[in-house]
Amino acid sequence: MYIQSIIEGQYFHIYNRGVNKEDLFKEERNYHFFLQQYKLYCSDVLETLAYCLLKNHFHLLVYVKENVEVPRRDGQGMFKMNASKQLGHFFNSYAQSINKAHQRTGPLFESPFERKLVDNEAYLKAMIYYCHHNALHHGFVRDFREWEFSSYNAIIRNDNTLVAAEKVIQQFGDVAAFEKAHSVFTEDKELDKYIIE
Repeated sequence: MYIQSIIEGQYFHIYNRGVNKEDLFKEERNYHFFLQQYKLYCSDVLETLAYCLLKNHFHLLVYVKENVEVPRRDGQGMFKMNASKQLGHFFNSYAQSINKAHQRTGPLFESPFERKLVDNEAYLKAMIYYCHHNALHHGFVRDFREWEFSSYNAIIRNDNTLVAAEKVIQQFGDVAAFEKAHSVFTEDKELDKYIIE
């Protein structure tokens, strides 16, 4: 099976689900912890354009930053960070915490995590829509804007804490255009091959 390499300077749709479709998020606080750990492990190497967390799976739309270096722990020079390794550390950290909190053992995520290169602007915008409509698609809410664990409302508020809200808004022109694009979005069957259920 071919696994797409995560390439610096490119956009990727990263997604995964619980092993055997098990819930990744057992209770509400798990969603918050997932985002907290994601920011801790991945914000240096990934710029996040959109995300959605849904019970047994998640979607992340990211840009892989280039040439990220941090000081070595021993103080001897710099260390080049690797996005794939940081994602691996993040997933391991989250899984270990869930296993400990819920007295479970073994893998939490399907392995390896899925990643698809997003290689054009139309695809990039479609993935932003898809992430934000995912809770509606799966019947969690009647209005996608009500789902707390997607990046839609952070982008509307221009909250750049976790998501690159300003950059996303610029893709659409302004907030009004961003909102309008989401209100007329219909799922593109061409994206089906990239989506997990």
